[in-house]
Amino acid sequence: MPPRDRESAGLVAPWPPPSAAPVLTALAIWLAAACLFGASGLLTTLRPPRPQLVLIGLTIALLAAGWLWPPLSRFAGAVDVRALVLFHVTRLVGFRFLALHARGELPWAFAVPAGWGDNVVAIGAVLLIFLVRPDTRRGRPLYLAWNILGLIDILVVVGTAAGLALAEPGSMQALVEFPLSLLLTFVVPIIIATHMVMLVRLRRAASTS
Repeated sequence: MPPRDRESAGLVAPWPPPSAAPVLTALAIWLAAACLFGASGLLTTLRPPRPQLVLIGLTIALLAAGWLWPPLSRFAGAVDVRALVLFHVTRLVGFRFLALHARGELPWAFAVPAGWGDNVVAIGAVLLIFLVRPDTRRGRPLYLAWNILGLIDILVVVGTAAGLALAEPGSMQALVEFPLSLLLTFVVPIIIATHMVMLVRLRRAASTS
């Protein structure tokens, strides 16, 4: 195994990190609220671009909380980077996109590029977690490259979905129905936020080594 960089040792840390309890409690409450909102069917009554505005608003709120709420700030700065990467295994939902396209419920322009893109990023996350440490000279650039590609992928996915929803409002109906509605109201905001946190921490580690 390549030697670890002293400057980037903070990328790997024991669990639980500082402030884990309040952060995980807040996430559990958020997830429960997102499930109730999605199961109620209220999201399906919103016409584009309102569902997209919900996603944008939640993402901005989460990023702002990372700056303004000390427990989340400490958590984001100290949690093992591999724990953040692990959340991206949720992007195996790409297989669901492909299945819905096969049933005629999602357009090819979204389902196929987004489905395979998310699947590749998720599989890459699994390989990184089990095969590569982020606190090594070889590992850190691999994590950084995966993070940048994953961030580009999710932004393209969100942009494509928004564009299709605006052009053909009924074409993306499957994404506002529960349980896929959790992508808008829970999963994607966390995906974007964790990409931003990892980008800052990995770049900081690279600049100090």
